[in-house]
Amino acid sequence: MTTRIEKRFAELKDEGRAALVTFVMSGDPDYETSIAVIKALPKAGADVIELGMPFTDPMADGPSIQAAGVRALKGGQTLKKTLQMVREFRKGEANTPIVLMGYYNPIYIYGVDKFLVDAKEAGVDGLIVVDLPPEEDEELCLPALKAGLNFIRLATPTTDDKRLPAVLNNTSGFVYYVSITGITGSAAPDAAKVSAAVARIKRHTKLPVAVGFGVKNADSARAIAAGADGVVVGSALIDALKKTLDGNGKGGPATVKAVADLVADIASGVKAARKVAAE
Repeated sequence: MTTRIEKRFAELKDEGRAALVTFVMSGDPDYETSIAVIKALPKAGADVIELGMPFTDPMADGPSIQAAGVRALKGGQTLKKTLQMVREFRKGEANTPIVLMGYYNPIYIYGVDKFLVDAKEAGVDGLIVVDLPPEEDEELCLPALKAGLNFIRLATPTTDDKRLPAVLNNTSGFVYYVSITGITGSAAPDAAKVSAAVARIKRHTKLPVAVGFGVKNADSARAIAAGADGVVVGSALIDALKKTLDGNGKGGPATVKAVADLVADIASGVKAARKVAAE
């Protein structure tokens, strides 16, 4: 059976453009604001939503995402509440794929079998679990695939051709290519390097490749989208959200608008990329 993720990437391939994959932390800064942000994403231009599962020791995250997780946990966010958010989102949106992204520990504590049943029932489409290598596929990856969820793996510039087949084995939905070097400030991403990295991965798989590479605005999104099947934006959205919080760390309508406006801007860049390529 085709998953929502597979269907969405196939549709966008037919349209001749990359997907915009948006990451937000569930429960940041509080449940009500967070669910309002998530509900606003598809209309703003998000094609796939990555929803962070906050964790106390997020070793692989940058400072913005770490801070978002701290805010969410302080606001009382739990994995159970994250699944409730997905359930609530699904009442009004049946087509936009949702990927839960985070660490294995909260899932392990919740109970793997129970989590997979509850996640599927809530309307989750895929998982990215950053601290489970391919050698531990039996822990979660294989049960997730059996439950009908995509299991999306990360590749980096240090994932060489010898390691890549192991990373791609049992990966489904899409491959998430993360640049370790990243981009700061307003520097434009090196589109040639990104295209070369995507091409290298594609020599080993037919899966779409989405790239997270310091995308901050329409221009950087456009540069990445020209050479990838998807563009991932996360830290920039979280930074935009943070700027709207009041002295007590609370959000409101301005928070939702700030995130949605930035998503719309970045989406315009993603859509422009393939139009230029087609001309």
